[in-house]
Amino acid sequence: MEVSTVLEKEYRILVINPGSTSTKIGVFDNERSVFEKTLRHDSETINSFASIYDQYEFRKTTILETLDQEGINISKLSAVCGRGGLLRPIEGGTYAVNKEMLHDLKIGYAGQHASNLGGIIAYEIATGLNIPSFIVDPVVVDELSDIARISGFSLIERKSIFHALNQKAVARRVAKDLGKKYEDLNLIVTHMGGGITVGTHIGGRVVDVNNGLHGDGPFSPERAGTVPAGELVSLCFSGDYYRDEIMKKLVGQGGLVGYLGTNDAVKVEQMIEAGDEKAALIFDAMAYQVAKEIGSASAVLAGKVDAIILTGGLAYGKGFVKQISERISWIADVIVQPGENELQALTEGALRVLRGEEGAKEYPGTVVDNKVVQS
Repeated sequence: MEVSTVLEKEYRILVINPGSTSTKIGVFDNERSVFEKTLRHDSETINSFASIYDQYEFRKTTILETLDQEGINISKLSAVCGRGGLLRPIEGGTYAVNKEMLHDLKIGYAGQHASNLGGIIAYEIATGLNIPSFIVDPVVVDELSDIARISGFSLIERKSIFHALNQKAVARRVAKDLGKKYEDLNLIVTHMGGGITVGTHIGGRVVDVNNGLHGDGPFSPERAGTVPAGELVSLCFSGDYYRDEIMKKLVGQGGLVGYLGTNDAVKVEQMIEAGDEKAALIFDAMAYQVAKEIGSASAVLAGKVDAIILTGGLAYGKGFVKQISERISWIADVIVQPGENELQALTEGALRVLRGEEGAKEYPGTVVDNKVVQS
């Protein structure tokens, strides 16, 4: 008896993740990585450009030259997917790069950041090959519930800025491992890197999450997190600091940097092993605050939590993870997924569209009653 075998269609995808002085690229055949490389850019060269957008031709050329040197034929690509930048608030998902998105990325609608180049470069390469270009789950993904937007101060609304790409990718992987759909689970996903964000995932949407950039939630290696508002106001009006100095102390020079002079968790662990009591206290406090934030997220879910996921670079630290887990394991099972795997996450987002598992969303969608709705 002849048995027919249906072979899965293979898609080759180029993924691009620009950073401040580097560009990470990868080529994937379906989920399998065939090439990955971090392209380092000289600071002097980067600083010679007047704006972030002005870098795109230089970075695109560097990417194409590297692929050519590696013998990768770009004519065989099925799609190009870039890291999403600082766009308008949008719901999670994979978006086709369109003219509106390109405009907002070029002008830096919500701020200038190297990640804005991801969609631009993806579009430029893909257009020349007559294939689609995408971005996936940028940091501006906003699926907050109405009640989560209320800050308690009528002039300020809580905003959604978090590690959406990794949080959603890891949540989908864990759901698959559990034999369930992401949309059917209640999850608390904690990304722990230079910034720390704790997302409450219900029905495939992140209905509550701390703003991991501008002072909300636990402190992290580089960020101060939530600080006492009264004392912060006093510092701002003390005459001792300029606005930019205060912002740097909150973002970039906060957290471990402010207390210990380093953002390297491995170095802090070495300091602790050498008997540094202050380092031990600060590191313990960071784990303590992460656990508190997870506890708050469990209240959003009324205790009905299917799993708690710890991810990001800090999740490699066994001692740090243990401290958090000991405080929260009573809530639900703790699943550790170290690292960010951003290139893999971008690939998976593009594949869902190419395979017809979901449709590519159109940027920017429509805002109705503070909620982003796809037309």
